[in-house]
Amino acid sequence: MEWFDAEGYTVARAAVQRGVAAVYVVAFVAVLRQFRPLLGEHGLLPVPSFVARVPWRSSPSLLRRYSDRRLVVLGWVGLAVAVSLVVGLPQRGSWWVPTVAFLVLWVLYLSVVNVGQVFYGFGWESLLLEAGFLVAFLGSDDVAPPITVLVLLWWLVFRLELGAGLIKWRGDPAWRDLTALSYHHETQPMPGPLSRLFHLLPRPLHRVEVAANHVAQLVVPWFLLVPGRVAAIAAAVVVVTQLWLVLSGNFAWLNWLTIVLALSAIDDASWAAVLRPFGVDLPSTPPARDEPVAYVVVALAVSALCVVLSWWPLRNLVSKHQRMNASFNVWHLINAYGAFGTITRQRTEVAVEGTRDADPGPGARWEEYGFHGKPGDVRRLPRQFAPYHLRLDWGMWFLALGSSAQLRWFVPFLVKLLEADRATLRLLRHDPFDGEPPRWVRARTYRYRFARPDEHRATGERWVREDTGVMIDALDLATLARRR
Repeated sequence: MEWFDAEGYTVARAAVQRGVAAVYVVAFVAVLRQFRPLLGEHGLLPVPSFVARVPWRSSPSLLRRYSDRRLVVLGWVGLAVAVSLVVGLPQRGSWWVPTVAFLVLWVLYLSVVNVGQVFYGFGWESLLLEAGFLVAFLGSDDVAPPITVLVLLWWLVFRLELGAGLIKWRGDPAWRDLTALSYHHETQPMPGPLSRLFHLLPRPLHRVEVAANHVAQLVVPWFLLVPGRVAAIAAAVVVVTQLWLVLSGNFAWLNWLTIVLALSAIDDASWAAVLRPFGVDLPSTPPARDEPVAYVVVALAVSALCVVLSWWPLRNLVSKHQRMNASFNVWHLINAYGAFGTITRQRTEVAVEGTRDADPGPGARWEEYGFHGKPGDVRRLPRQFAPYHLRLDWGMWFLALGSSAQLRWFVPFLVKLLEADRATLRLLRHDPFDGEPPRWVRARTYRYRFARPDEHRATGERWVREDTGVMIDALDLATLARRR
């Protein structure tokens, strides 16, 4: 079945399999470090309470009979399988060995996402699940990758990029008048160490950035569907634009996973042309033996299923009411993607403070808790955390936007601070009370903007912030008990 073989994409297969597995490594590390304080038995949004009110058919998961111990086992199994795929062990076996390994990752992470509630309600969760499922059927080293699965990966990158471009063009007018990036570098959820420098670029360069983004997301994706050198060049453009986003912000593994998936469109001949001037020759690949009939049947059946499921995201792409980051089935397969259809013009941050004083009145001394990623200390340089995902910090950004869904966990978070819960405090960068409980806590809001060069030289501050009032006034455990 010569038409089934894509022998010229062996480098692409290896890069995508190992790259997707590497992202799963990051994802399961985050599960082991963050899931229990956020969603565990004593977490902010406990899974047992969630599964008690949501039926299995709406959120299938191995964690519906939840325990923290089961979560830890799941996390370590997922991590071990992902590491084995990164180093290429399952790929050395029969065609079905990497298939089983990736499907194990998909089932385990699906089990996490489907009970993760608001903390796992991000588009890149669905992207990782869809990518892991598709890559599962690329086969092992002793068979050629199937062309139908490669096409599905190109279709995934196409939807990812074009969906993001269309949601911008149809959404905020700042994308159409080319002013969006005059705000975005400053107001994005989690700025990185270079975000301030990007924000301070001259406004004409911001317009060039936006125009280039439109070309990269609205025009380039179409060329991914033209196999060979054309698709390879389009993939290179995607990689370059995603690296630009990596430098300018922190978007968990969204950009890195997009880069990995784009590599699926680069054929071996293109890799050879790029590497040959550097004296690097690709190893010759022996002709693949005939594929087992079972492998062909499985790959074609999965491809047919994905073609059927593609109807809903395709309809979404052409809809005037395009949905952003939507899953059309509980398995998170063949999803709709998009990002930042609306741009915020000003940055609001919620600062969480505590005091040990008996009276929380005007004379009280309030101390601020420090978060790893979200802005707080105006002198602190933002850090680079991506591809790692700081879920609490992202939740704080949505909270500052006025999201009522975030209040469901934020009040329990304040309770945990009043109790000096050690698991919760480990999610923070700085506890001003060194593990001791405060008497009172409160939440205030501030308007943040990047300091201008002259302001930074004068004060050493990277941010300028303005107090905009109280979000939640002083609370103690007794007050919260009465409110319950």
